[in-house]
Amino acid sequence: MKSNEIERLLPQVYQSALRTQTPLSALLEVMEALHEPAEELLAQVETTFCPYHTPERFVPYLARWVDLDRFFMTTGDTATADVLSTGNGRLRELIAVAAYLSQWRGTLEGLCLFLETATGSLGFEVDEHVENANGKPRPYHIHVKAPQSCARDRSLIERIIEQEKPAYVTYDLEFT
Repeated sequence: MKSNEIERLLPQVYQSALRTQTPLSALLEVMEALHEPAEELLAQVETTFCPYHTPERFVPYLARWVDLDRFFMTTGDTATADVLSTGNGRLRELIAVAAYLSQWRGTLEGLCLFLETATGSLGFEVDEHVENANGKPRPYHIHVKAPQSCARDRSLIERIIEQEKPAYVTYDLEFT
């Protein structure tokens, strides 16, 4: 708020006593200066909640809102505890599509889309018609093929598969 806006909120007796170069005018200037940082933030509040424009330090907080913190790296170091192993750019993408991904949770399409978004690589395949060594169908089992370029993100991919597949389904992961 500007000092003239604050002045209008004062009781009439203070408004009539207000002159330049007085302690009351100095107090209004201090109040204006104290309001300025909050007003700047409120003027651009929509960018704070947009995953593509939010400050880097706020990205993990947004990820917690959409339940993506379960995919953060688990290390003893608190400085790296709130990041996705593929980086904050991928995490921003996941935040942006989190509502859509939650609609497809537990499906093959949803799993592939989640893996592609999290890693930034295309080419994930999920086969639900897996046979055992005897050539018979293996019920409730999927075979996930991931691009070889994603092998460095194996632990993230495994966490995603564990969290996004139905609970009763088992899986194999192969990098091709």
